Amino acid sequence: MKKKLMAIDDEKSIRFILESTFKSDYDIISWDNGLDALNDLQSGNLPDLIICDIEMPQMDGFEFITQVRASGFFDDIPLIMLSGKEDSKDKVRCFETGADDYLLKPFNPKELKARISRRLKSRDMFLERFGN
Repeated sequence: MKKKLMAIDDEKSIRFILESTFKSDYDIISWDNGLDALNDLQSGNLPDLIICDIEMPQMDGFEFITQVRASGFFDDIPLIMLSGKEDSKDKVRCFETGADDYLLKPFNPKELKARISRRLKSRDMFLERFGN
């Protein structure tokens, strides 16, 4: 069974790249804003990993991370943030809020694929060792 990725980005072109890059290896669902993605999570649609943009309408990436991590139900889902800003303050804020990784746009799909693979392997090893 394929692992499930959730991609959240208001740019249609980025969602297309993510869907095209990962559809052969993963089941991927995409959203154009954090609010719809959060509602999907809360309805029980749990991905194995989330890729999320920072700057979005309705709910930005910072608020999304805050809501996801505050719930307590989604703590073990790795969260990779994407941003067009190379601002160190944004990176630090992402990590302090609960993101697991941060990647600048435009990104190399092969690099993102490697980061996702590594995060999922680490998560699987942790869950094997310590249970759900």
